[in-house]
Amino acid sequence: MFYQPGVTAHGLPHDPFKSCVIPRPIGWISTLSRDGVANLAPYSQFQNLTFDPPYVMFAANQNIWGNRKDSVANAEQTGEFVWNMATYELRDAVNRSAQAVGPEVDEFELAGVTRAASTLVRPPRVAESPIQFECSYHATLRLPGGGTVGTVDVVIGRVLGVHIADHALGADGLVDVLKLRPIARLGYYDYTSIESVFQMIIPGQGEAELAGLEGRPMRD
Repeated sequence: MFYQPGVTAHGLPHDPFKSCVIPRPIGWISTLSRDGVANLAPYSQFQNLTFDPPYVMFAANQNIWGNRKDSVANAEQTGEFVWNMATYELRDAVNRSAQAVGPEVDEFELAGVTRAASTLVRPPRVAESPIQFECSYHATLRLPGGGTVGTVDVVIGRVLGVHIADHALGADGLVDVLKLRPIARLGYYDYTSIESVFQMIIPGQGEAELAGLEGRPMRD
């Protein structure tokens, strides 16, 4: 089959686009408003951009009222945000924090999770989350769209600090993803969790190339 998004009909019961780009990591983003109200929301369009220094991004479509998401406004106005790893154990809290509510609502309370003080930034971390990134706001790329929610803000932040819980590491010192079971977004109303891992090392790679694949900075 072939269709042109927004131009020709796909003829399927549901739009397949988001089911074709999978799995997508969850950007569980916590921010703080200028008035001190904590905000927590999950974004399925999240990714790391580079590692030396590390940058991440999350993309937030406008809300159902046609306004920019609170996460975007707070990050821009305060210059800070935190990424919290969303795991299978925390899936219900992640889902509750996705509700469309006003900026006066503290989603930490709505989700039933605990605030943990950050070290370098003001927004709190999710204490129950095994890994968090403290980030400084870098830039926003705004992409125009159709309809009420089509327009999207791509928010880029630099990772200033990384928190990893002791129980998240295996005896080998590696992050134990099979134990943590991070969740990821699929299409429709579907999610998945990491339950298997396999390795592939590109043949013929030198130390510099392998360091880049590992995400390990190298200095001249």
